[in-house]
Amino acid sequence: MAHTPGRVHVMLLREDGREEAITYAALRRDAGRVAAALRRRGLRPGGKVAIMLPTSRGYFAAFMGALLAGGVPVPLYPPFRLDRIAEYIQREAKILANAEAEVLITFARAARVAELVRDQVPALGQVVDVDEALADASLDTAVAADLRGEDTALLQYTSGSTGDPKGVELTHANVLANIRAAAEGCALRAGDVMVSWLPLYHDMGLVGGWLMNLYFGTPTVILSPVTFLARPERWLQAFSHYKGTISCAPNFAFDLCVKRVAPEAIAPLQLGPIRALLNGSEPILASTLDRFAEHLAPAGFRREALFCAYGLAENMVAVTFPPPGRGPRVDRVERATFESSGEARPADEGTPESEVLHFVGCGSAVPNHEVRVADEAGAPLPDRRQGRILFRGPSAFKGYYRNPEATAKVKLADGWVDSGDLGYLVDGELFISGRVKDLIIKGGRNYYPHELEAAAGAVPGVRQGCVAAFAVRDEGSGTESIVVVAETKEERPTARAALQQKIGEAIASTVGIPPDRVVLTGPGAVPKTSSGKIRRGDTRRLYLAGELGRGHGSFARQAAGLYLRGLPRRAKALAGRAGEVAYGSFALGTFGGMLAASTAAGRLIRRARRCASSRATWRARR
Repeated sequence: MAHTPGRVHVMLLREDGREEAITYAALRRDAGRVAAALRRRGLRPGGKVAIMLPTSRGYFAAFMGALLAGGVPVPLYPPFRLDRIAEYIQREAKILANAEAEVLITFARAARVAELVRDQVPALGQVVDVDEALADASLDTAVAADLRGEDTALLQYTSGSTGDPKGVELTHANVLANIRAAAEGCALRAGDVMVSWLPLYHDMGLVGGWLMNLYFGTPTVILSPVTFLARPERWLQAFSHYKGTISCAPNFAFDLCVKRVAPEAIAPLQLGPIRALLNGSEPILASTLDRFAEHLAPAGFRREALFCAYGLAENMVAVTFPPPGRGPRVDRVERATFESSGEARPADEGTPESEVLHFVGCGSAVPNHEVRVADEAGAPLPDRRQGRILFRGPSAFKGYYRNPEATAKVKLADGWVDSGDLGYLVDGELFISGRVKDLIIKGGRNYYPHELEAAAGAVPGVRQGCVAAFAVRDEGSGTESIVVVAETKEERPTARAALQQKIGEAIASTVGIPPDRVVLTGPGAVPKTSSGKIRRGDTRRLYLAGELGRGHGSFARQAAGLYLRGLPRRAKALAGRAGEVAYGSFALGTFGGMLAASTAAGRLIRRARRCASSRATWRARR
């Protein structure tokens, strides 16, 4: 910032197609104004600053301004769907309460939502409109707070945070260590250009899409998630126009490009300069990689540029990276052996695909970090044995904020952290097989939800990326039933029945058994995390409660309901203060009554005089 203040740091591509160049000097000025606004409102060093903003100039200013003022940013995803506003507010209110947020930075259009959130979190003192702060030239540029490496830099709430919010507490040393490790792991170099659409409230978008590039001075082109989801071709067009070389996205984004970007839109693009396109954040499917590479090949895209990695918020983001330029490594293992014993035995070349599982390698630990696969007791397992994935290193988080019980469950001896994920190692390379809590066990075999979901999502008529698979225990028999919930726009009863059958057949041909039940719902019924991952636990809860696909009502109706639910809280708060102000109320009432009486008497006297004067004047005129 000091050496090249006029250099463009971020080229922000707006939804209407316009460009907005943000220089280092502009970012420093904007951050200074936000920092000054926060200090003016009484933000204390270490105070938590919640940020509820979409991808915008204001987001960059709010995040850096909070740090500049000595605060701790708490990224929240902004409200996108007014038809689910009640669910949104209840979830975000729990996060704000857990974080002990003092200030919420938002934008004018979200003011109604912000006030409803504030009503649910009495400790939240201030709501700041970021646009007002940026427009206020009277706010002097703030001097940076004196911060240390061990100070908390960020509270990143895990994407599945719902009833029990878990805020990943990361220090400045954690963040810097991961930024440096990620840059070394992907061989970041001069001449690279990042192109990202990932949300800035999510760890991969925050670090990979922005902070790493800010630290190393890498030019960055950023689109909003809304733009990408509506028109995924704009991500690819940005690569071509700005000569982008690196990016990162979850697996569904690659499928979306294949499904929604026509071949004629691919042909004129220049995608040859792309050297590292990271796929991570959710299960990576080998079939997706094949389709994506083939679809983009006419534009010069090379399969070797696909960069499959593993990370999670508890390590800031990056945990394992493959060698850049190597391309995906896919391991074919015997399905029956793996599902029954957890041994990833390589499948013979002639083994039918229905009897094979495909796992994609995610590389080895990023520099200065370690990864191992362990059994339930924490002992290391040999190669090709499935177990819990553990990691340690300078990026490992401080703990879950104000949640020592949850922290104790994952932070183990000697600095190791349990990721909650399952996988196995082969010659030091990590292969992810699933989540511990999502594993489906039926008939003594293990089934992995993402595989069932991928099979169902490939059926025509099913909304891709909108399928949830989970187990429901049958208390009578003690066994688990497999339930698959899939979104569809199909409404005709006969067509829906046929679709259910096709889903069952697709899953049976993939994993060997059909699901016990296939449930079809309308668009938007399957809940997702802020980063777009399927919330299987919440889907299961809604299914068991008979609430899948149930409407949420209009914004006004939901807002009214939330306001009414907040009345008891406000009444209780007022009642709690009643004793403290009783004497003051008595005194004010007494003296106020005397003052009111004397004031009233004075008014009566003046009125009587005016009336008398008026009558005299009237008589004189007659």
